[in-house]
Amino acid sequence: MTDAPLANLHWSRGYTDPAWVRRYTTSGRELLPSRRVWRGPGPARALQTDGAGIDGLTITAPDGRTLTLQDLFAAARTEALLVMHRGTVVHEDYPHGLRPHDAHFNASAAKSYIGLVAAVLAHQGVLDRTATTSSYIPELAGTAFGDSTVDHLLHMGTQVSYAGRPFDKAVEAQRYFAAVAPPLRPYGYSGPTGIREHLATARATAAPGSEFRYENGHVETLAEILRRLTGTTTSALLSDMVWSHLGADEDAYYVLDGEGTEAACGGFSATARDVARLGEMIRCGGAVADRQVIPEAVAAAIPDAPKGYAERVRFPTAPPSTPATFSYHDYWWILNDPDGSFMASGIHGQRLFVSPGLETVIVHYGSQVMSPVAPVAPLVPAFLQIGAHLRRAA
Repeated sequence: MTDAPLANLHWSRGYTDPAWVRRYTTSGRELLPSRRVWRGPGPARALQTDGAGIDGLTITAPDGRTLTLQDLFAAARTEALLVMHRGTVVHEDYPHGLRPHDAHFNASAAKSYIGLVAAVLAHQGVLDRTATTSSYIPELAGTAFGDSTVDHLLHMGTQVSYAGRPFDKAVEAQRYFAAVAPPLRPYGYSGPTGIREHLATARATAAPGSEFRYENGHVETLAEILRRLTGTTTSALLSDMVWSHLGADEDAYYVLDGEGTEAACGGFSATARDVARLGEMIRCGGAVADRQVIPEAVAAAIPDAPKGYAERVRFPTAPPSTPATFSYHDYWWILNDPDGSFMASGIHGQRLFVSPGLETVIVHYGSQVMSPVAPVAPLVPAFLQIGAHLRRAA
């Protein structure tokens, strides 16, 4: 199956157009149909706040520059920054008009939430990490993802090309969104019109598990496995297992493809406060107050990246400005620092940072353009320095 030249794709200018980026990160429901992730029947769990804050803190960038938080906001085009320490909100800011009750695209940070659900189901014995994908999705037999195991999917170990094209990460990201979203298709487009059809064009270019390759198809294949295992939608599954137990303020939502399938790899939106509640639950060993939401063993295992092909990955695969020792585990980026820190990360500056040792959770939403001429905002160094500052001040 062929489609129109990439140059005609609406997304070809998107990464570097500030107005387009901001619309993408804040207005998913204006572009595509969506399905809610129900917050549950109970009351919202109040967030404690502390006025001490971090307003006067300065950040040292890897290149030696000293940045104020306002400098950091400008570099990252920050739309929300929420910092929790020991369960208390010590900083919350929305510099460009986003409101606390507004849902914001999480982009690829959403991958980590699917990884969390999968890890819980594997811990419960419902999902077999060693099983091949085709044993769950027979029609993917003979495709790149069908011949991979569940564990290969969770660690992005499938070498893949689509529809006979040489693999290019940026190109395939745009092709994926063209398959999902009719508004993003160029004139004359004749490629896949849904996620499942897109996955069926994947062919292996190396043996599964031979090398790390960051690619959306891993997540979409896993999400389809989970839907078939549980008999429910991705939205309902995340709500049932996690979201409805957080005391969230708001429903979250996923955008849908033309078949009504959730874009699991990056189509999730939620408020910064509710994503912070998710991070705090994980930091607290999977518990909210005295109620265990996910098994403690699952929460504790997140920063324990396995040895092998995914042990050491680096930019442009890892998020910009990250340490050279980054690892990847169940769709979480692992910092391998002394404090057991890890992170969910999405394009244009979407982050959920969790550090058990620093007792810190940080949510960042942004609309940073992706261009060689735009300086990379040092978000990860900033998060680590904020956490260290809070630990010293405690």
